[in-house]
Amino acid sequence: MLTLAIQKKGRLSSKSIELLEKCGIHLKGSGQDKLKTSSYNFPLDVLFLRDDDIPSCVEDGIADIGIVGDNVVYETDVQLEKVMPLGYGKCRLSIAVPKSSDYTDLSSLENKRIATSFGVILQKYLDEKGVKADIHTISGSVEIAPGIGMADAIFDIVSTGSTLISNGLKEVDTLLYSEASLYCNKNISDEKRALLDKICFRISSVKTAKDYKYILLNVPNDKLDIICEILPGMKSPTIMPLGEKDWSSVHSVIKGNKFWDIIEQLKKAGAESLLVTDIEQMIL
Repeated sequence: MLTLAIQKKGRLSSKSIELLEKCGIHLKGSGQDKLKTSSYNFPLDVLFLRDDDIPSCVEDGIADIGIVGDNVVYETDVQLEKVMPLGYGKCRLSIAVPKSSDYTDLSSLENKRIATSFGVILQKYLDEKGVKADIHTISGSVEIAPGIGMADAIFDIVSTGSTLISNGLKEVDTLLYSEASLYCNKNISDEKRALLDKICFRISSVKTAKDYKYILLNVPNDKLDIICEILPGMKSPTIMPLGEKDWSSVHSVIKGNKFWDIIEQLKKAGAESLLVTDIEQMIL
């Protein structure tokens, strides 16, 4: 059995369970009242832990693999193997100061007070830049620290920046871009590595599928050459004759980021009855 540690509750918990489901790994049950469950169709146990506990749990071999934010791994300063990024839970860790601050560059924080929940990451950065500051490590509500006189600046997670704005702060320096990633114990056995490879194969298929759309459209036969130039597909489109004379059905896969441009071109070229669907997995 392979053991996976994921966040018990929070922004990564539901996304991680959803990813497992899309990979065809179904759990016997999950929720905030559970500490452990297992899959009934894959040799996997799942531990539900605080995100701060996941890196050390994997390093110590209690879990073989873990899904956790890169920022948490860097903050706990453990030795893990990063297997792959997962593409969700994206954020950045930035320094922010009051809007009224006369901040010019990092040297402006010399001998200042900085409130943060990520003291290890911040201290390493300040040491690299040769700046000395008084770091106040607090567990939450970091953004209010300057407003109540606790600190002159903060270092915290930023997603949209709206929380900073609502607290009269401005973002001045980004130290780290983070997302949820799959990590594993560096001494994982060969047998468990084989299971991990199977999971990675499934995850890669799910991630690839997110970038593509499956499209079906009806085309007059005299327009097929034009349509095929617009819509090449993975290798070439699939073309099947319709019951209606001189018409064909064209099936293809297109990149999601080019979707609307291609749809407009197809319509202008004579395509009709376009049907677009999401793809759950794609194996290249």
